[in-house]
Amino acid sequence: QVQLVESGGGLVQAGGSLRLSCAASGSTSKINTIGWYRQAHGNQRELVAAIDYGGSTNYADPVKGRFTISRDNAKNTVYLQMNSLKPEDTAVYYCNAKSVYGTLLSDWGQGTQVTVSS
Repeated sequence: QVQLVESGGGLVQAGGSLRLSCAASGSTSKINTIGWYRQAHGNQRELVAAIDYGGSTNYADPVKGRFTISRDNAKNTVYLQMNSLKPEDTAVYYCNAKSVYGTLLSDWGQGTQVTVSS
């Protein structure tokens, strides 16, 4: 089992920036991909960005060009740098890890709240 802890959320004005961190522990050798997800009130959870062990990334269309996902394998930590934030980015942000087979490796945590004011 893998344990993940999200941090770095907060309240920011539109146009501002935040950096989220996702620290992994436990069976980290099983991790292939770590993704950041978000769930706005009343909406389904959606994938925002993901990065695999080799550093390949993918982003949801609404965040392309504004968000950057990076990974420090030595620290077992994944970061999400969020720039040019918009009110529609307001959500609870979660991270989760997947094995090379695409299996989720962790239960969903509490996430970290990001609120962007207009």
